[in-house]
Amino acid sequence: MSRAGTILLSIGVVLFIALIGWQGFGSVASTLATAGWGLLAVAAFHLLPVALDAGAISVLFSPRDRDVSLRDALLARWTGESVNSLMPAGQIGGPMMMVRYLAQRGMRARDAAAVITVSTTMQTLAQLIFALAGVALLGGGSGTGVRNAVLVVIALIGAMTLGFYLAQRRGLFGRAMRFASSVAARFSAKRDWSSLVTRAEAVDAAVHEMYRERGKVAASFLLSLVGWFVGTGEVWLVLRLLGHPVDWTDALILESLGQAIRGAAFAIPGSLGVQEGGYLLLARLVGLPPEVALALSLAKRARELLLGLPGIVYLHFVEKGWQRRRLARVPEID
Repeated sequence: MSRAGTILLSIGVVLFIALIGWQGFGSVASTLATAGWGLLAVAAFHLLPVALDAGAISVLFSPRDRDVSLRDALLARWTGESVNSLMPAGQIGGPMMMVRYLAQRGMRARDAAAVITVSTTMQTLAQLIFALAGVALLGGGSGTGVRNAVLVVIALIGAMTLGFYLAQRRGLFGRAMRFASSVAARFSAKRDWSSLVTRAEAVDAAVHEMYRERGKVAASFLLSLVGWFVGTGEVWLVLRLLGHPVDWTDALILESLGQAIRGAAFAIPGSLGVQEGGYLLLARLVGLPPEVALALSLAKRARELLLGLPGIVYLHFVEKGWQRRRLARVPEID
């Protein structure tokens, strides 16, 4: 992990411990214990939005991608989310792992990179619409300050998404690789970066080609949007298990705005501490006690562990198997 990543993770850990300690470890733990084995049902439910996100990926596959299927997209989405949730790589590790996974399943690397780039962009755009729906449901009065704060977060994420999209349209990967090669050339003139630049430009071409498939891109966006709204059921279910049921509107406010706050802290691994602070901020808007808000966040953390740890283990064995197959194809030299 880089020094910056270590610092950000440390900040997240300190904030996480401080928030739980401020409310009382025993109080939060006893509230979470109320859910009991119901946390397994929460993990099972989360597979539904994961499946919808996988559909948002698979609709972007082209006819030449006959070697990959919806099942491959589902496994790629599962492992990518596992990496994002549990590995100290911020939010960039998951997409990179999804690209690698699809490439290992037989998709051309340039096409895999294009699919994940476009689907990630559409998912972020769908999240903005989802967050705006939550803002629209907020009442006046005490919710005004929170609304303004969340609107600032949404504007920040929107600006970043727009910048990411415009960069894609202007050759993001080729430009990045050419810049990297020019910097590297100052330290070592021996390495030839031309092949890497060519591959990066091929990814740019694949991204441009994919955006011309407007029907597929629109379908990816709509599936991602449905996935975000379906994810509201997770909050609704957790709070029911905790003995503090809320209606669908309040669950949507908590999920949409909570995810927006979490998304703004993408640089902190797992948005540790920020997610907990976000739910504490939103809890009073729907009449939840602080310990319940923290228990809700910890229930989501438990779900990440229940699905993420098997995902990391699966990814480990998949990687080992792929490496063995790759070495087996290398001819022996007498």
